[in-house]
Amino acid sequence: YVYQAMRVTGSADPRTPISETLPGKLPQRKITIGAAAGYSSYGNQIGLATGHVQEYYHDKFVAKRMEIGGVIGAAPRSAVRRERPAAGDIVVLLGGKTGRDGCGGATGSSKEHTVDSLMSCGAEVQKGNPPTERKIQRLFRNPAVTAMIKRCNDFGAGGVSVAIGELTDGLVIDLDKVPKKYEGLDGTELAISESQERMAVVIAAADRDAFIKYADEENLEATVVADVTEEPRLVMFWRGDKIVDLSRAFLDTNGVAQHTNIVVSEEKEDNVFEQVPAEVTSAADLEAAWLANLGRLNVCSEKGLSERFDSTIGRGTVMMPFGGKTQLTPSEGMVGRIPVLHGNTTAASVMACGYNPNVACWSPFHGAMYAVTESVVRAVALGADPAKLRLTLQEYFPKLHDANSWGQPFSALLGAFTALDALDLPAIGGKDSMSGTFMDKTVPPTLVSFAVGVIDGNKAVSADFKAAGDKVIFLSCPRNNAEVLDFAALKENLTAVHKAIEAGKIAAAAAVKEGGVAALVTTMSLGNELGFEFIKPFHDTDSLFTLQPGGMVLELAAGVEPEELFEGLDYMLLGHTTAEAGITINDTKIDAAKAFAAYREPLLGIFPDGTPKAEEPADIAMPLYKSELTLTAPVNIAKPRVFIPVFPGNNCEYDSARAFEAAGAEANTFIVRNLTAAAIEESVEAMVKYINNSQIVMIPGGFSAGDEPDGSGKFIATMFRNPRIKEAISELLENRDGLMLGICNGFQALIKLGLVPYGDIRDMTSDAPTLTFNNIGRHISQIVTTRVVSNKSPWFSLCEPGEEHAVAVSHGEGRFYAPESTIKELFANGQVATQYVNAQGVPTMNTPFNPNGSLYAIEGITSPDGRILGKMGHSERFAPGLFRNIAGDKDQKIFLSGVSYFK
Repeated sequence: YVYQAMRVTGSADPRTPISETLPGKLPQRKITIGAAAGYSSYGNQIGLATGHVQEYYHDKFVAKRMEIGGVIGAAPRSAVRRERPAAGDIVVLLGGKTGRDGCGGATGSSKEHTVDSLMSCGAEVQKGNPPTERKIQRLFRNPAVTAMIKRCNDFGAGGVSVAIGELTDGLVIDLDKVPKKYEGLDGTELAISESQERMAVVIAAADRDAFIKYADEENLEATVVADVTEEPRLVMFWRGDKIVDLSRAFLDTNGVAQHTNIVVSEEKEDNVFEQVPAEVTSAADLEAAWLANLGRLNVCSEKGLSERFDSTIGRGTVMMPFGGKTQLTPSEGMVGRIPVLHGNTTAASVMACGYNPNVACWSPFHGAMYAVTESVVRAVALGADPAKLRLTLQEYFPKLHDANSWGQPFSALLGAFTALDALDLPAIGGKDSMSGTFMDKTVPPTLVSFAVGVIDGNKAVSADFKAAGDKVIFLSCPRNNAEVLDFAALKENLTAVHKAIEAGKIAAAAAVKEGGVAALVTTMSLGNELGFEFIKPFHDTDSLFTLQPGGMVLELAAGVEPEELFEGLDYMLLGHTTAEAGITINDTKIDAAKAFAAYREPLLGIFPDGTPKAEEPADIAMPLYKSELTLTAPVNIAKPRVFIPVFPGNNCEYDSARAFEAAGAEANTFIVRNLTAAAIEESVEAMVKYINNSQIVMIPGGFSAGDEPDGSGKFIATMFRNPRIKEAISELLENRDGLMLGICNGFQALIKLGLVPYGDIRDMTSDAPTLTFNNIGRHISQIVTTRVVSNKSPWFSLCEPGEEHAVAVSHGEGRFYAPESTIKELFANGQVATQYVNAQGVPTMNTPFNPNGSLYAIEGITSPDGRILGKMGHSERFAPGLFRNIAGDKDQKIFLSGVSYFK
C-alpha cells in the first residue's frame, strides 16, 4: 500500500518574461504551474500524502523540465508471495481501459526534443484516471487478493507487450479481450498503448472467479487476456490472426551488445561553494547580503507550491512539510507512519533527497557525491539511523551522443559510488533518463539521491527552533583539496547526532544546503517566531553563505552542553536562540520582518501563499453559543455502528473508519459501484440496508467524480436523493435519533442535499448556503486553527465553546458562502459549529488562517438540532504522535463525542 510521495522537480526561472520564451517552447511559468497542478491533482485524488515538495531552479532546465520523485509503500510480510507462474495459469488485466493515449510515450519522453515537439508529441502523453488508481490501491490492500497473485506488473513503457510479456516465459495473449476505451484500435496499438491505471497479474485458473469477484466489489474491471503456456514463446493474437510469435530465448538476449568510449573532463567552472551575494564591509552590507541570500531561487520559500499537495491524507503524517506555530520552517524530508490496518504502531518511514544543480554543473562527480551526502544527512536530521539507511538514485542527463557526453553520467556514478562506499550504504534500484536535450541546449548533469529509513515516529526531530535560550552548534565535515569529504569524520558526526536524538538531547536539526548557515538559522527561526544571536564577534562572515556539504545546524535541548555530545568532533558553537525575533550578528540586527519578506517574495507571483488584508471586518467574531443540556440518544448502545459509503473519488474512508474505531464504534465501509446499471441498483439496495442497521452515517472526504469543477459532491448528493436512500436517511434522523457527519467532500454533499443547514434532504434554492472555490485560486493543504463556536451539536458535546484546535485542511472548494441574513440566523441558532481563527484566537478573513476565504470565517455548520455536522477540516486525520512539528491541541474529539451520544 503506497502511502507517501515525494516530488522533486527542476525548472528554469519561472519568472522569466513570456517575451523571452524559446521558440517551440511553452513559457517556464506555464510549465511549472501546469506541472504542479497535474501532479497535485493526481496525487490528491489517489489519497497519497505528498510529504515533501522541492523544485530546483537552474537556467539549464530551460532545455527540458525535470519531473522525478519517489514513493514509499508497505506490505505485511505475510502478504508477500514469490512464485513462478506455471502452465495453465492465467493473466488478468485489471483496471482501466486501453486507448491510443500513450502510444510511444516512453520513447517520446526519452528522446531529444526540437521546435516541432510541442505539436508532434502531444499524443504520446497518457491520460490519467486517479480514481481508478485508488481502487487498485484498495484492492491490493486486501490480503485475500494478494495471496492469489503469483506475479504482477504495472503498465508502463511498452503497454501489454511489456507488462504482460515480462511476467513469464510462455504466453499466449488475446488482444481482442483487452478492454478498450473506444473502437478502432488495431493490434499494434492494443499491444503497445501505455494507457494508465492498469495492472497485469498472474493467478491460478482456479482463482479466476474469486479474483474477479473481489475486483468487482472494488468497482474495478478485471478481464482474462492471456494464458501461461509450457512453450517459452511470446504469442499475440488479434482478430484470430497470430501477429506476434517470438522465442523467449531471443527476447532474453536483450538485443545486440553495445560498447562505447567514455572521456571524463576535468574542467570545472568557477567555484560554486563560496556564493557570497555581495561584498561585506559594513553592517549595512551584511544585512543586504543576508537578505539577498534568502531571496535566491534555490533558497527562498516554496510554501505556496507545497500547499497544493495533500500532505495529511492517510492519518500517518508525522512531520508536516512546514513546521512551527507559523508553519514557515521547511522540513528536511518526510516522515510517515507505517499504515497498518489493524492495531497501532509508532514505526515510521523517513525519506529525504539531495541535489544541487550548481554543484552538478561545476562537477558531475561532486554533484552526485554531495547529493548522496545531503540525502543521508537530511534523513539523519529527521531521526534516521545512518547505518540503516537505503538509497535510490535518479539520473537526468543530456542525450548521450559522444564520448564526452557519456563522461557526465559516468562521473556522476563514480561520485555517488565514492560516497556510498565510504558510508557503507547500499543504493537499491533507481531510474534514469538520458533525454535532457532541446536543440543545442542541455539540462544540468543530474543525479538526485533519495535516502530512506525506518524510525520510531515519536522520536522524529523537526527543523524549527523550539525555545529561547537554547545553544545552537554547527557540526561541520572537513574536505580535502579535491573537495572530497572526509567520510570517516562524517560517519562519526552522524553517529553522534543519531545517538543524541535517540537520547532526546537534540531539539532541532537540519542539513546545511544552498544558502549556507545564514539561510538555515533564519528559516529555523521563522517557525516559532524566535530569533538567533551569534557569538560575538563572528569572524569571516562570508563563510556563513558558503555551501557546507555534510554540515548540520543543531539546536541542543535545554541544559545540554555541546561537549557532552560532540567532544572530539569538528563542531562550532554558533550562538543561541532568543525570544526576540531577528538575527543578531556582530552588532548588526537583521530585522525578522525584512528577512521573512526576502525569503517569501521571490516565488510569490508564481505560487501565491495568500496575502493578509489590511483591514478585517469587525463583526465576524460572533458571540459563543453554549448549550447547558447535552443532547443524547434515547437508547444506550454499547458499540454504535457507523456506515461509511465510499463513492468513486472518495479517499478518506480508511482514516474515518480508524477514527471511529478508536472512539469505540464499529465502522463499516462500503464501495459504491457504478460501472453498470445493475451495479448501481445493487449499491442502492446495499446502502439502504447499511443505513437501516447503523446509528451514524458518515460521508468521507475526497474528490467525488474526479473533483469536477464547481460541483464536487454532486454525484454523492445525486445518490442520496434516490427515493429509497432518502427514505432510509429520513428514518434514521427522524425516528431513530441517528447522527450524520460529512467532512470536506462529505460536507459538500451534505450542503448540496440540504441536510445542513436545514436538517432534511430538499431541493436547493438560489439563496441556499454553498461551498465554492477557495479565494486563493488553488488547492490548499495545511494545518489551520479552528474555534468551537457552539456545543449545541452532539458532535461537540465534549468541547467547550471557545476551545481551539489545530486541524488539517485539504481542499480546492471550501469557501462557505451564504447571504448575510442566513449566516446571522445560523449563528443565532447555534448552528455555526466552528470558525477559522488567527494566532490570537480571533475569527479572521485573512489567509493563511482562513485558507479559503469562508464568509464569517465559518468552517463547520450543523442542522437545526445539531445532529448533522458538516465541516471542511479533516479531524479524522489526527492520531497521537502525528503532526509533531505543529503546535496546538489537535484532538477535536468529535468522533468520541459522536459515539458518546449513544452511551
